[in-house]
Amino acid sequence: MNQDGVDLERSLGYLLKEASSVLRAAMEEVLRPLGMSVTHYSCLELLAQRPGLSNSELARGAFVTRQSMNVLLQALERDGYVTRPAEASVGKVLPARLTPRGRRSLEKATVAVRSVEVRMLAGMTETEQSGAFRILQSMVHSLRDGNDGA
Repeated sequence: MNQDGVDLERSLGYLLKEASSVLRAAMEEVLRPLGMSVTHYSCLELLAQRPGLSNSELARGAFVTRQSMNVLLQALERDGYVTRPAEASVGKVLPARLTPRGRRSLEKATVAVRSVEVRMLAGMTETEQSGAFRILQSMVHSLRDGNDGA
């Protein structure tokens, strides 16, 4: 291995990226038959948990650009999964909410996504799962805190 490079066999960052990529592929695989992408599912899930989120808030929560989320929201609204007011009551924000059709679609997608998570965690005990959760949270916090001071 090059002394200046990263040892990919031992890099936690590389392994996390690989895990993220494999997880996303598995989610896309189970969502595709439902006519959904991971971003589509994420948007519906976020709206179910926090109705009235703005385009910007949804984009941050789904890890996509505002432009990508806006295109998705327009499609979801056109297809009857979400509703947004015609005009903003304050500023430019058009808060989105799930429709009954959106909720039904989300219920099916949630079952599919849960099956992927169950498969992913199948080889781990509950204690190992809790430990992994804490470790990953710690990594996220460390990186976010590091950005504040930079």
